[in-house]
Amino acid sequence: MNPNQTKNDAPPTISETIVKSLAEMEKFYDESNKEYFKNLLDHPSHIIRTRAVCVLANMAGDDSIECLGDVLKRDPNALVRHEAAFSLGQLGFEGGIKPLSHALKADPNFFVRHEAAIALGVIGSEKARDTLIVALGDSSEEVRESALVALANLEYISRMKRKNAFTKMTGG
Repeated sequence: MNPNQTKNDAPPTISETIVKSLAEMEKFYDESNKEYFKNLLDHPSHIIRTRAVCVLANMAGDDSIECLGDVLKRDPNALVRHEAAFSLGQLGFEGGIKPLSHALKADPNFFVRHEAAIALGVIGSEKARDTLIVALGDSSEEVRESALVALANLEYISRMKRKNAFTKMTGG
C-alpha cells in the first residue's frame, strides 16, 4: 500500500493547515512580498517550499537566483530541488548556470539532475556545454537523454545565431 493512501485506497487529503498557508501565501503574493517567500524556503512542508520556489522565481526574477541556487543545493526534498532547477531555467539568466551545473554533476537524485540539464538547455548558454557533455555519461538514461536535448538546443542557437522564445521552449 502506498504510504500516502488509506486502507480504502482513498487519495491523500491535504490538511487544513496547508490550505490556510496557501491562502496566506496568495495574500503576500498580491503584496509582492519577496522576503515572505524567501522565509518560506525553510518551511517544514515540502508543499509550501515547492510553491514558494515557483512564486519567488516569478516575483523576484534575477534577484532570486542566489536563493534558488541555495535551495537547489541544500533542500532535503528532491521535488523542491527539481522545482528550483526548473525555475532557474525558466528565468533564463546565466547566473543560474553555476548552481544548475553543480546539481547536474552532484545531486543524488536523477529527477533533479534531469531537470538541471534541461534548465541549462533552456538558458541556452555555451557556458553550459562542457557540463552537459559530461552528463552524457551519467548513470541515468533520463539524465543522458536530457543532456542531449539541451545540447541540441545549444547547437541550434549556435548555428542559427539567435536566442528567442522558441529556443527557450526547445531547451527542454
